[in-house]
Amino acid sequence: MEDLTKVGRNDPCPCGSGKKFKKCHLGREGELYLRKGETLDPEAGKKIRDLPEVWYGRSREMIAALVQEGHLDGPMGIKCIDLEAYRNLGVSGQEIPREALNSSAGVLVNPAKTREADPAHLYLAITPKIQDSNLIHQFAHILDYLKGGSPPGANNQLALEVGIPAEHLDHTQDFGTWLEFLRDRFQVELDAEDAIVAFLHRNELLFNIEEIRVRDIPQLAVHSKKILDFMIKNRNEIDGLIRERKGYIGKQ
Repeated sequence: MEDLTKVGRNDPCPCGSGKKFKKCHLGREGELYLRKGETLDPEAGKKIRDLPEVWYGRSREMIAALVQEGHLDGPMGIKCIDLEAYRNLGVSGQEIPREALNSSAGVLVNPAKTREADPAHLYLAITPKIQDSNLIHQFAHILDYLKGGSPPGANNQLALEVGIPAEHLDHTQDFGTWLEFLRDRFQVELDAEDAIVAFLHRNELLFNIEEIRVRDIPQLAVHSKKILDFMIKNRNEIDGLIRERKGYIGKQ
């Protein structure tokens, strides 16, 4: 497991995107969901389950609306917990830098950790300063997972085998559909990274769940290159789309 405090600004980002750390998750370290080398503490589920529920930002409003409108109509609900309290348990399986606790950050807890202790909930660890853009990103992952997708980080090993950015496998067409739905439903401005995901979604360039499940490594590599080539070809349009958004790398 990589110690994020030792990752340099110009080192590859631990998320596997292929970008430099300074151009990817620097300042958003709490969003990283690293599973490499992660082990499951038999008592982790109980410890997480016993953390008090929190309602930071618009989390209560958004969850209530999704339940009322039938988008969270299955047997599993969402419980939000404090990211610092989760970090302090020592069962996160990842390094969550203390400075991330003072910013807007969210981490979807590995469902395998809590499945036995609390099969009725997924756990989302968030900070008191959580912003709407981070919330809907995490809710898009949750809705995607509940409808048959994989939780973020589940395909990191596959990404390493193929030699492609892990974020290509995390952000599928279904994830993009949910992200744009949540953006419109709650009137949220996407940050720069998610604006790119939404742009790729509208152009039907994101991976489909089934092609990831098939694990055809050559085909996955071809698809990933298609995404990267498209982004290079349309870099001016993309830059104009994200220039004024939170997380744009050109902003100081």
